[in-house]
Order: sequence, then structure tokens, then C-alpha cells
Amino acid sequence: MDTTSAEAMGHAMTGPPDGRWLRRFRDSDDGETKVICFPHAGAVAGEYRTWPEGLPPDIGVMAVRYPGREERFDDPIPPRLEALADDIAGALGELARQPVVLFGHCFGATVAHEVALRLQEQGSPPAALCVSGTRPPHALAGRSPVPSTDEDIIAHVRTLDANRAAAFADPMLREAVLPAVRGDYHLVEGYSGGSRPPLACPIYAYAGDEDPELAPDEMRGWADMTRGGFRFRVLPGGHFFLKSAEPALLADLRNVLDAVRTGTTAA
Repeated sequence: MDTTSAEAMGHAMTGPPDGRWLRRFRDSDDGETKVICFPHAGAVAGEYRTWPEGLPPDIGVMAVRYPGREERFDDPIPPRLEALADDIAGALGELARQPVVLFGHCFGATVAHEVALRLQEQGSPPAALCVSGTRPPHALAGRSPVPSTDEDIIAHVRTLDANRAAAFADPMLREAVLPAVRGDYHLVEGYSGGSRPPLACPIYAYAGDEDPELAPDEMRGWADMTRGGFRFRVLPGGHFFLKSAEPALLADLRNVLDAVRTGTTAA
């Protein structure tokens, strides 16, 4: 990060969160721990709408609203993933000074990690980072090429989530959905990863045992991204196991939140 963006984030963190960037599923101002969720590429905040039902009632649950979709359809997607992380970290405002647990899946995990680094640099590190379904930044060199044409992007999405095929089959839905997917894939393509400073907070990593995108053990490299504790869980399912295995995932996240409360690392 350059000095200008760091100074801007420091200023933003003294004010209230920017409502454009967060969808609040359950929240209050009493300082309880918040879970901030980061959707995967092309997805919307509503992917996490069911999570409050599976997490303790005193936990705030919210999700990031990326630009270029839904209420923010006309907002431009930043040119680089790092710039998106700058924007989100700045938009969190005073919320970042409360205990927050960041959870991100795939593209969202990479963004969540970059946001965690920015919050740490500003003196407000998250209480924990939870990453799911993607390699750590220093292990991206050997990844497969990111699809770039619309047809290749659609084919890739369909291999990961057959339920999204209908959105691309309907011309009107395709026109509404594709720009966000295309924009996020462009951010992934331009993100080279590499060495990053270690986080002070613990990292919890998750993978599906039938994920076609990566072997579950590739998630173990996230241990290198923290000076705190690290723990890894494999759950049943493919790339989007967080949907099919949602009860098991949220049960595990309850253990993470208990550890945050007690200042320990979840077993």
C-alpha cells in the first residue's frame, strides 16, 4: 500500500462504516463481535443471508457489497484487487476497531486477507481470518490460467456451480450477472500474490473434499500467513461446500467465535 491510501484509510476508520459497502443481516451498536463475510467472484452479499440462523444471537453478521452488482450496479469495479481491498478497509470505519472475524470464500478469501493486512497496518487487526477454497498469495505462481473470454468464464462458473447455469441461459439474466463475474475474474487475473507480511491474528482455513479447483492440502499454506494460530478443516462437498455443508461450517465457526471471546485459538 502507498502512503496516500494508508492515510486515507486511517482517516476513514475514525468515522462510521460506509453503508454502501455492507449489508447488515444482524447488528447492533453494543460492541459485540462481528462476522464480516466476503462473497466469491461474481456473487452478492445475499449469499450469506442464512448465516445469522446458525451463529449465536449476540454475534453481528454482515457481508460486503462489492461494486458492479445489485444496488451498486452502476458503481465501477476497481482496476486491481488491491484497490478493492483499500476501499473496503477504508469503508469499515469505526467498525474495524471492534472485534471482527473476516470470512471469505475463493476470490472473497483473497480480498478478506488483503483487507486484514490493511486493518493490521492501521492498528486494528481482525480477531481472526477465515479463508475458504483458495490458495494463499505466495502459492499462486502455478495456478491455472484465469478464464478471460465471456464463454470461458461462463464455462468455468458452470463447472464449479451447476446451479448458476440458468442465470447464463437466460439472456436478460446473463446481461445482469455477467459484468460482475467478468469484473471479478479480471481482478483475480491481475492479482499476482507473492510475499505478504504475516498477520498477528489466527487463520482458520476450510476446503471441500471434492473441490475441483484445488487439493484440500493446498490450503495448509495459509499457515505461513500468520504469526498466530492456524487450523485447517476439510468438509464434505465440492468448491461450494459452504452451501452444501453450511450447518457443519457454521458449527465450526461457532467454535472460532468462542475462541475469540476467550482470547484463545480454536481447537
